[in-house]
Amino acid sequence: MSAIPSTAQKEPNSRTSMADQKDNIDDFKVQTAKHPNLGSAPLRPHSEQSKDRMSKRLSTDSNGTSDGGVGSSTPVEVTALEESFRRFAIHGDTRATGKDLHGKNWSKLCKDCGVIDGKNITLTDVDIVFSKVKKKSCRTITYDEFRAALAELARKKYKEKTGEEAEAEVFKLIEGKTPVIAGVTRAVASPTVSRLTDPTKFTGSHKERFDDTGRGKGKAGRVDVVDTSGYVSGYKHRGTYEKKLNKLA
Repeated sequence: MSAIPSTAQKEPNSRTSMADQKDNIDDFKVQTAKHPNLGSAPLRPHSEQSKDRMSKRLSTDSNGTSDGGVGSSTPVEVTALEESFRRFAIHGDTRATGKDLHGKNWSKLCKDCGVIDGKNITLTDVDIVFSKVKKKSCRTITYDEFRAALAELARKKYKEKTGEEAEAEVFKLIEGKTPVIAGVTRAVASPTVSRLTDPTKFTGSHKERFDDTGRGKGKAGRVDVVDTSGYVSGYKHRGTYEKKLNKLA
C-alpha cells in the first residue's frame, strides 16, 4: 500500500520535467529563428582566438583608450619597435597591459630577435643591463627604459660602429618581431648537419653516388653497372674515332 502514493507522486514530477524540456526546446527554436547563423557558424581554432584577443588588447592601448579614459578618439601612432615591445610585454600574461616588460620576456625578446649571439652578447649581459636600467623598486621596465637597455647592448654588440648606427642595427633586429610560441619548431642551420649533408665532402663509395653538382645519380650510383663498350676504364677519348670517321665520310 505504501508504494502506490510514491508512484503517484513521481508521475506529476515527471510530467513537470517533460514540460520544462519542451519549453527549453521551444525557446531554442525561437532563438534560432531570430539568429539563423547562430548554429551554422564554424568554431575557430584556439590559436586564432588568442591572436584576436592579443590584437584587441594592443589596439586598445594604441588608440589611447587605456590612458585617455572613456573613449579617447585620437589614435596614437605606434612605431614598429614599440609594437614589438608591446607584443612581448603581454606574452604569456593575460593581465598585462603592454606598457611594461618584465625580465623573463625581456630575455625572450633578446633571444628570439637575435640580440643574443653568444659572443658579444650573452644571457648574462642581458640580465645585467635589465637590472641596470630598471628602477630599484620595480620588477619591470617601461618603453623608455627598454630603449635605453637596447642602446646599452647595441654599443657592446657592434663595437666597430658609432652609437646611433649600432642602435639602428639593434632596432632592425626587433622591429616587427613577435614572440616565438613554445612547441613550434624552427629550422636552424647547424654546422654539423650541413657538413653531413654536403655531397662535396663525401668520400669512398658514398662519393660515387653523386655527380659534380651534388645531384644523386640514382641507381647508377648504387649498383655497379658493367661497361660493355669495349673501352678500358679511365680512357678519356671515348667516341673520338667515330667522330673522325663521320668527318671523312
